[in-house]
Amino acid sequence: MHAEVAGLKRSALARLKDAGNPANSLESRFDLAYNSAHALCLAALRWHGYRAGNRYIVFQVLPHTLGLGPEVWRVLAKCHAIRNLGEYEGDLNVDERLVADLIEACGKVAARLGGG
Repeated sequence: MHAEVAGLKRSALARLKDAGNPANSLESRFDLAYNSAHALCLAALRWHGYRAGNRYIVFQVLPHTLGLGPEVWRVLAKCHAIRNLGEYEGDLNVDERLVADLIEACGKVAARLGGG
């Protein structure tokens, strides 16, 4: 379990770093930050010995896994919905503010998980 959590954190932190690079397209930055957030939240869930059958669950349980409140998990949940629209309907509607909020929320997850 420790190796799995470490691998998820390592991958997530690399993606988070790349998400902050303004040379990358806005869509790429969103994708990198979203996947970083998912990996970090998944690592927190796995650290507690659980597995999720649904991607969204890892965001919903943040108050329990990392003690993070709605100011973090609501941003991540919103981004999950936007990600799904882009993935399944081709409608990825993101802007600079959303990406900045996502990166900030992801940073809070990383810090709480001990990786930021």
